[in-house]
Amino acid sequence: MRMQGKVAVITGGASGIGKRTAERFVAEGGKVVIADIDDARGQRLAETLSEATRYIHCDVTAEADIAAAVDLADKTWGRLDLMFNNAGTGGDPNPIATLSVEGWDATMNLLVRAVMLGIKHASPIMKRQNSGSIVSTASVAGLIPGSTPAAYAVAKNAVTYLTKCAAMELAADRIRVNCICPGVIATPILAKSAGLGSQIADTTLDVVEQAATHFQPIPRGGVPDDIAGAVLYLASDEAVFITGVALPVDGGISAGRAPDDMARVWAPIREALSGLG
Repeated sequence: MRMQGKVAVITGGASGIGKRTAERFVAEGGKVVIADIDDARGQRLAETLSEATRYIHCDVTAEADIAAAVDLADKTWGRLDLMFNNAGTGGDPNPIATLSVEGWDATMNLLVRAVMLGIKHASPIMKRQNSGSIVSTASVAGLIPGSTPAAYAVAKNAVTYLTKCAAMELAADRIRVNCICPGVIATPILAKSAGLGSQIADTTLDVVEQAATHFQPIPRGGVPDDIAGAVLYLASDEAVFITGVALPVDGGISAGRAPDDMARVWAPIREALSGLG
């Protein structure tokens, strides 16, 4: 019951990582405002989790919507202990040579500006309490250039730097600001990025998890529960001395290459050199 008496706002809380985090936050005794644009799923989840939750329609590219979600938590339960800036998509998939200004701006507004707005509107309540945890979803794409299209990677890298800047600004008020850097996680976003519709995307999670078994050094695909566990840790009192951290939860992708992978990379070089002997 680490979240007993704690209140969270989770953007993108109706599905994937946000949904699983909301479920676990409530299971550990907390209260949650689920903020999302998918009203049907959001309301259904709020009904399932009962009186411990509220749902609010929230387009995170609109400042007023983020402010309203934070205000709902404050008015309903009188506090805010976790602001989880999680909502997002894969961003504009085009390479820089064909990337439109509109696509770039839309990606930055959704993945970076929304995080800034979440921090902006959560911090006054947390300052009043002299406590709080702000966690944002970044990505290993922001740590390893070339692993995703440029707009998404740059946006996620910006989230890690914004996290550190906000952590320095808010530390004196005992507000901790950290971000999570997921690797390949089986969520509908991956399927949607591949052009599949929402209904089909929901049925692909097992396929993605299995297909990603050897994508990272730990031989299994990532699942939303992996990220939810890290977010709950950062929101808990166990992490009261942790701030300004970009925490990879990626099965080892950002740490380096596994020995078997390196052996495959070196094989052509060794073969070429042996031919010279």
